[in-house]
Amino acid sequence: MLVPRRLASRLPRPWRRVLDWVLTIAAAVALVLVFEAEVAKPYQVPSPSMEPTLHCARPGKGCEARFSDRVIALRIVYRFRDPHRGEIAVFHAPAAAAQCGGESGVFIKRVIGLPGETVSERNGVLFVDGKRLLDQYVPAVQRDHRTQSWPLLKAKQYFMMCDNRPGSCDSREWGPVPRTSFIGPATITYWPPNRMTVR
Repeated sequence: MLVPRRLASRLPRPWRRVLDWVLTIAAAVALVLVFEAEVAKPYQVPSPSMEPTLHCARPGKGCEARFSDRVIALRIVYRFRDPHRGEIAVFHAPAAAAQCGGESGVFIKRVIGLPGETVSERNGVLFVDGKRLLDQYVPAVQRDHRTQSWPLLKAKQYFMMCDNRPGSCDSREWGPVPRTSFIGPATITYWPPNRMTVR
């Protein structure tokens, strides 16, 4: 019983039960809010930018699935380490992301470039500091054919890219993402059940 015994003994029995339920529910809500704020938070994949790795729901343009994937961003991870290359991360988009016709907000993209690196793309193939990335993260048929280089990433800046490169907007258009904007890696896909994955 969450109600202190002294207080409980002074209340009529029905009120003790009500007070106990109210305190139990309040404690459960507080625990969930602290967990979401400090440890992990769920997000729904809102767009086709990470297709085919993460799905959004039809009838959205470019969406492949009946239901949008839902992921859990482990906030606590980035309290102890920085983002790693190849990781799918959840972050607050820079204001410049609104120029792509969307809105800024919370985005889910893949970490490609790390602080102090230069990212380039040659006919759809990614290079970091002039060396071809061994893992391109998407099949050749799903890459774009862009050729471009982007400025050297400063300290605590990251270059984010979509897996659906021809159909999405990312750091190639709106620039790097500062370390302070990161929420957490999208480590777990928990919905729909047939798409459950731990990365």
